Amino acid sequence: MTTVLIADDQPLQRLGFRMLLDGTPGMTVVGEAANGSEAVRMAERTRPDVVLMDVRMPGMDGIEATRRITGAGSRTQVLILTTFDLDEYVYAGLRAGAGGFLLKDARPEELIAGIRAVAIGDSVVAPSLTRRLMDAFLSRPDPAPAPDPRLATLSDREREVLVAIGQGATNTEIAERFTLTESTVKKHVGRVLAKIGARDRIQAVIFAYDNGLARPRA
Repeated sequence: MTTVLIADDQPLQRLGFRMLLDGTPGMTVVGEAANGSEAVRMAERTRPDVVLMDVRMPGMDGIEATRRITGAGSRTQVLILTTFDLDEYVYAGLRAGAGGFLLKDARPEELIAGIRAVAIGDSVVAPSLTRRLMDAFLSRPDPAPAPDPRLATLSDREREVLVAIGQGATNTEIAERFTLTESTVKKHVGRVLAKIGARDRIQAVIFAYDNGLARPRA
């Protein structure tokens, strides 16, 4: 059973999400929060698998709430909801530890699939959307970053895989690029995530950009 906490300041929106989720086999809503502070408190108390998090809420917004929930060390994942797919708040939310994002007008089946994906630690941001986010919000030149000590723990191949992840490559594309099997790529990706302390692939993309291993397309 996948447990979900809904965090949204719109009562009708919460009601719609609850009706959809409670009507889906294998999924149940454990609570509703109208703002970020309430979401943090309820997440600590109910320990849901997923928090369906709106970005804009009164008081503590969804970004700070996401940061606190993911920083608490629990297994709870956060799926951010937004009105625009290139909203700068979404990028901030991903940096705060969210497992991905969906549009508020996503089809019911997309929302259900997204919740199930982040519940098991997968990302719901497609590579093409990852590239668009990075292109939009990381296009300004920045000073060369100081080397992150975690980079030194990576083997040459793992570093190459991290660069490919940062470029938005799928496992299949990485396998083709380096003439590897997909199962081998999955092992490399798993080791990369563990060594850099990334919760998921999205966090690995951000790590690659932060450390100058990937850049927006020209």
